[in-house]
Amino acid sequence: MKFSGMTIGVPKEIMPGENRVSSTPETVKKMVDEGATVYVQKGAGKGAFFSDDEYKASGAILVDGEEPVFEKADVILKVKEPLFNKEANKHESDMLRDGQYLITFLHPAAPVNREAMKKLRDTGCISLTLDGIPRISRAQSMDALTSMSTVAGYKGVLMAANTLSKFMPMVGTAVGVIQPAKVVVIGTGVAGLQAVATAKRLGAVVTAIDIRPDAAEQARSLGAKSVDTGVPPEVAIGEGGYAQRLPEEWLKKEIEAIKPVVKDADIIILTALIPGKQAPVLITEEMVKSMAPGSVIIDIAIDQGGNCALTKPGEEIVVDGVTISGVKNIPGMMPTSSTWMFANNIYNLLAYLSKDGKIVLDRNDPIVASSLTTINKEIVHAGAKEAGL
Repeated sequence: MKFSGMTIGVPKEIMPGENRVSSTPETVKKMVDEGATVYVQKGAGKGAFFSDDEYKASGAILVDGEEPVFEKADVILKVKEPLFNKEANKHESDMLRDGQYLITFLHPAAPVNREAMKKLRDTGCISLTLDGIPRISRAQSMDALTSMSTVAGYKGVLMAANTLSKFMPMVGTAVGVIQPAKVVVIGTGVAGLQAVATAKRLGAVVTAIDIRPDAAEQARSLGAKSVDTGVPPEVAIGEGGYAQRLPEEWLKKEIEAIKPVVKDADIIILTALIPGKQAPVLITEEMVKSMAPGSVIIDIAIDQGGNCALTKPGEEIVVDGVTISGVKNIPGMMPTSSTWMFANNIYNLLAYLSKDGKIVLDRNDPIVASSLTTINKEIVHAGAKEAGL
């Protein structure tokens, strides 16, 4: 059997506000049926409305506390990167051991995770980051980043609408017509397109910006206006059709092209990412200060450093009357739907990597090569190394 003899650990997530869990009772049952022993921390699924009784019925062994889960398991499945556990008075990285596997979102290229990555490296654990899964056809079922981006694009617009001091749609009243809000979505990949669609459903006037012609066209097909950044396709498009890091002169031209649109925006949704690398800064402090008081910026790209120069990871701040949200776990605000997708993604990756109860890493396989982060007490992730690690 695929997982015969493998021990798998599912701890409760400890990031504040994080209600997701890495496995559902459904995916635990699949792992158990394939020969695994699965240890689940009591209460791990509570935030996503999966009870301990459901996990027990699926064949899981319930464990008190996080540390015993790490001690018992060969493979740890998590949602977020290792953090300091206040209850245990111990960092999750210190619970890992040499040769143990960790599969989770690590965002190793993000500057805010630099020290955490060094700490993880020193444990000797073998870690794979889910944001490194390439968007190729055979990896679609493992692509948790796409799944979570769908949630983040949808929920990000709802967050912005909740903060905005205006109506989103056009509203006719006895004293006149209130014009619809102007929403600008920068980056129209999965999250951006979901944001465009959601903002349109709420009645906003939507403008979409993406340096890739095909991505811009997809946004227009959803009813958004678009802005020509002037960046030629051969400069904008990288491997697999994804955006690539622009040379400094072209980045400056893109920023100049979007300045007028930013100034007039009521809401800006930022989702521009470069796979496996630090997100480009597209909104400068000057641009933020050009916006009207009461405007809102939701920086969905914050896990990879953010698209706005002023965004603070994990915080919501106000600068000259403009609210800037750097909330890092937007999908965690919709835990039932996001957990269902995430748990199936991580199960499919583990199943892909496993053979006869062992994880087998073929480093020539693009799925492994782009997601493998630490091994043999080295950081091997290309984006992390490019970021100076």
